[in-house]
Amino acid sequence: MLSRVADSLYWMSRYLERAEHTARLIDVNLHQMLEQTGMDTTMRWELLLKSLHMSPSEEVNDAYIVTELLTFNQSNPSSIVSCVAAARENARQIREQISSEMWEQINQLYLHVKDTTMAEMWFGEPHQFLSSIKAGVHLFQGITDATMSHSEGWHFIRLSRFLERAMATASLLDVYFRELLSTQQPSEHDSGQPNYLNWVGLLRSCAAFEAYCKVYTAVMQPDHIAEFLLLNAESPRSIRFCAAMMQTALQNIAHTTNTRSPSKAERVVGRLRASLDYDQIDEIISGDMHAYLENIRRQCGQIHEAIYQTYISYPIDMAITLRGAAQA
Repeated sequence: MLSRVADSLYWMSRYLERAEHTARLIDVNLHQMLEQTGMDTTMRWELLLKSLHMSPSEEVNDAYIVTELLTFNQSNPSSIVSCVAAARENARQIREQISSEMWEQINQLYLHVKDTTMAEMWFGEPHQFLSSIKAGVHLFQGITDATMSHSEGWHFIRLSRFLERAMATASLLDVYFRELLSTQQPSEHDSGQPNYLNWVGLLRSCAAFEAYCKVYTAVMQPDHIAEFLLLNAESPRSIRFCAAMMQTALQNIAHTTNTRSPSKAERVVGRLRASLDYDQIDEIISGDMHAYLENIRRQCGQIHEAIYQTYISYPIDMAITLRGAAQA
């Protein structure tokens, strides 16, 4: 596959996953505004902005301003409108590599966001608009699986989707556990305690509340939440699940390109998956959880760099070597 095509597929998928994640965070926060006091609401918006690597401003208690910043502000590269526009532009550049149905869906999503104003969304149905963004991204992913050949390009799309998701989940866990555990007493686990709604918000921000309840019931214990979002092998939002999907995608890409030895990206993601397979949550929490999650994000960054070095921005001599291996 041409490096240009791989690059566009990679970023198209990452931007769409980022837009869906941001829409869900905003939707959860707006819903929880109805159930929390002003101070609690302010803290939740601060947590949201920190998880997106944005500095909370003095206007963080103004839900309208924060929502506009994260949804329609085109000067913010992480806003929903910016992410959807960037995803569409990457799709346009490789129009011949994706199906007509994929192109139509991403166009519909782009026009839907572009034609909606902040006032229309805010004074209309914010939940309906944000749900349409999430559904639009999910529909694109489903259309991709149903209409695109499951070859190298499809594996690149899945690889970048789960890389983006792993980084987002790690950031959310880091921010929430640093902030909430510092204000919560060891006995504050039941629904009558102040941080119950915040823990529920974390799970809903990862689309994992119902799945968590099926495993642990509705008791919000921080160690159970951390274990579910970090180490659960079956939850599609857990970091362990994402690492497994990334490893599978990289192995399939290597098989498609006839690469005989594991690439650097495969080695890094293999180490990440191995640690998540065997680590214990009590050891993680009793140690330095922030450092643990920082290490996960650092490894995700290394995976990104290795993907670029191997498949996208590799030097010409490596390209000749890869071509020779493929023809051998």
